[in-house]
Amino acid sequence: MLPTPSQTVGPFYGYALPFPGGGEIAPAGHRDTIAVHGRVLDGDGAAVPDALLEFWQPAPDGSRTGAPGSLRRDPVTGGFAGRDGVTFTGFGRVATDADGHYSLRTLTPGGVPYLSVCLFARGLLHHLFTRIYLPGADLAAEPLLTTLEPGRRDTLLAAEEAPGTYRFDLRLQGPEETVFLDFR
Repeated sequence: MLPTPSQTVGPFYGYALPFPGGGEIAPAGHRDTIAVHGRVLDGDGAAVPDALLEFWQPAPDGSRTGAPGSLRRDPVTGGFAGRDGVTFTGFGRVATDADGHYSLRTLTPGGVPYLSVCLFARGLLHHLFTRIYLPGADLAAEPLLTTLEPGRRDTLLAAEEAPGTYRFDLRLQGPEETVFLDFR
């Protein structure tokens, strides 16, 4: 039996929210660019092909002011005009592909060892928040990580695949479910 509209919530993100280059947070050609990629998986380990992820982070100098430039609109048509390509904004928005994969190019955040993530996906009445902790930083005293059991802590740690390339999968349910944060 297929779900009907009364049995599911969304996702309806594909029309207006994603934009071309949404995962290109680092200015074009920046020498310190890092890549973060992974998959969004459901409780059975199947790909979630229609999720939307938003990423926030401070600039490499630790500033959190952000900057215009994430999404520029054409003043005539109102359509997408692209990122300006030189401004670091600290914000990105990426849709998963048919295999549940996402990727972004960014700079290492300053002042914190993580990227903040907000996940929107089918069946979720509320979006989910989590963090991607990057290896290389001293995480022993990181307040959130110290409150978690080692197995749960591991769900927040990105794995370095190659220098400057990190993998982080988000698991929505199951024994390896990613730790999600509750902001009230």
